[in-house]
Amino acid sequence: MPLPEAIADRGPAPVAATPAGAAVLGLGTALPERVVANAEVSAALGVEERWIVKRTGILERRWAEPGARLHELAAIAGAAALADADVPATDVDLVFVATCTADRLIPNTAPLVAETLGTGGAGAIDVGAACTGFVSGLGLAVAALESGRARRVLLIGAEILSRHTDPEDRKVAALFGDGAGATVLGTAETSHVGPVVLGSDGALGEIIFAERGDGFIRMDGPEVFRHAVDRMGAVAREACERAGTTLGEVDLLVFHQANARILQALTERLDLDPERVVAAIGCHGNTSAASIPLALDQVRRDGRLLDGASVLVAAFGAGLTWGATVVQWGAGDAS
Repeated sequence: MPLPEAIADRGPAPVAATPAGAAVLGLGTALPERVVANAEVSAALGVEERWIVKRTGILERRWAEPGARLHELAAIAGAAALADADVPATDVDLVFVATCTADRLIPNTAPLVAETLGTGGAGAIDVGAACTGFVSGLGLAVAALESGRARRVLLIGAEILSRHTDPEDRKVAALFGDGAGATVLGTAETSHVGPVVLGSDGALGEIIFAERGDGFIRMDGPEVFRHAVDRMGAVAREACERAGTTLGEVDLLVFHQANARILQALTERLDLDPERVVAAIGCHGNTSAASIPLALDQVRRDGRLLDGASVLVAAFGAGLTWGATVVQWGAGDAS
């Protein structure tokens, strides 16, 4: 059977004679229009708004409307990233979508995103690592690029967590928001992404879980806090060591935006300059796999994410999973 014309025109991605590098070419985000302030959440919980702020650092979050589709939200972020990179959708070889909130068990979200964007049949894979999903996807994307198996990769973190949040559960009701963030990565002469360090501990999977029945996320808050600080702190140090740098030399530190108290604890434990630790949770809440690209977009809008800046990204999530890497921001010598 002949290939569809769009796929046939693409041609195979060449296998590089020598390993290539990888670089970030573009960034894009998408948020639902509905803003949910703490007043709405606190009323259902029977607590004061300041109780939420004190425990989480969250002021508001975005929630998708009942009929919204995750792949559409993800595609908006992906289209924005492609435009930012000036890369046509038909040049994309692989689409990775990191998510734990797909609309259906099957099909996965990534093929729907690839079709919506008009990639012409790009490879499309969902990455399931909960809040670590974006960093895990980054590792997969960079591996494909550095091996020469792909030339352009679209990586998206997208979640609609509001549908998996029990409004009466004080441990989670105020935490989660919806959103999507995307990056376009491409080959470069030298590596702009350091070694991606990943880890897991399935023996502790029960401290954050969601059953198929009601789909609500349940967690042991104190245990999540302890392990998040321990694991992200350790993997951040390891990622810097493998990249040949130190935490003190990194320009920006973008940890998964899970809780403001976790960010504060990491800042103190790692003896970091608070000005370099990105805090975007106040307006987004915990958006799981979308939190890191959303935070990157916020500091770029603030004028703090400049080409050539060194950026540590680190995450922790259900599984348990965790990961980190150091990125030199910008296209640089991308080809």
